Amino acid sequence: MNTPRRHFHRHAAALAMLACAALPFAASAQACPGKPITLVVPYPPGGATDVLGRILAKAMGTQLGQQVLVDNRAGAGTAIGAGQVAQAAPDGCTLLISSNTTFTINPALKSKLPYDPLTSFEGIGVIGTSPLVLLAHPSVPASNVKELVALAKAKPGSLSFGSFGNGTTAHFAGELLKVMAGIDMVHVPYKGSAPAMQDLIGGQVPLTFDTNVAAIPQVQAGKVKAIAVTSLKPSPTMPGVPSIAEAGYPGYEMVPWITVVAPRGLPAPVRTALTKAFAASLADADTRAQLTAKGVDVKPEGPAAYIQRVEAELPKLRAYVHKAGLPVQ
Repeated sequence: MNTPRRHFHRHAAALAMLACAALPFAASAQACPGKPITLVVPYPPGGATDVLGRILAKAMGTQLGQQVLVDNRAGAGTAIGAGQVAQAAPDGCTLLISSNTTFTINPALKSKLPYDPLTSFEGIGVIGTSPLVLLAHPSVPASNVKELVALAKAKPGSLSFGSFGNGTTAHFAGELLKVMAGIDMVHVPYKGSAPAMQDLIGGQVPLTFDTNVAAIPQVQAGKVKAIAVTSLKPSPTMPGVPSIAEAGYPGYEMVPWITVVAPRGLPAPVRTALTKAFAASLADADTRAQLTAKGVDVKPEGPAAYIQRVEAELPKLRAYVHKAGLPVQ
């Protein structure tokens, strides 16, 4: 009569020990105990970074066992959102997802920013890259780079190109083409990818540089046409679209890399929880498939990659800005 009871107590004790052993793991995964994590997107809703941010927020929330909320803080070429995160407490409750627009291009073009890319942030991980695409309204009488350059040279200053903000990768991509092709185009900055795309579709602006995340559905729908991509080689996410480099401008390259950072000074356990959740999210097949479908070349890198990329890229961009005579604000 006592034997089953003893077995029951042994099993209960074993289950209790397993439950207790699991508690420290669950607790360590809480990067921001007691409240949701905020993932700041420095663009308006509907743009490429916003779409990617929402995919990642859901995945990281699952890994951490807590809610990750997206907070859109657009303006000043991502500087408003980035500045907010730079000034936030380094407790793991506030993160930023953005590209080299924020971390190398802004610092190369602007002398005063509410953050410093090398001292304000620490990396959580790099997601991958997403080439930009030079897009045109269907009414533009050019279907390739050669025809577009000829059109711009025939009517200097008559063509304009939109971007998702002053000092963004899209802005820089246009300026780079102007210098390398010797053409005069007028830059029209927007507060994000979504409004720029709306005006391109509506014909209010004839050209834009945008991410392939934003471009793919509009190109497939025939609402805009893709002229070229800004990577050195054609992108598998935009089949049949040549690169600007192979269209006659060797060396032309402007490819955004997307990363997640936190305010510098995270406690070690919090940093570990966040970096593990980030890595696990990108190792998840469904998350990777979603990101790839949106045009991202998913190539995860660890937290150290953020500083390494900034230290390698920022001096080059500053040198280019000086050589090209671009105004530093």
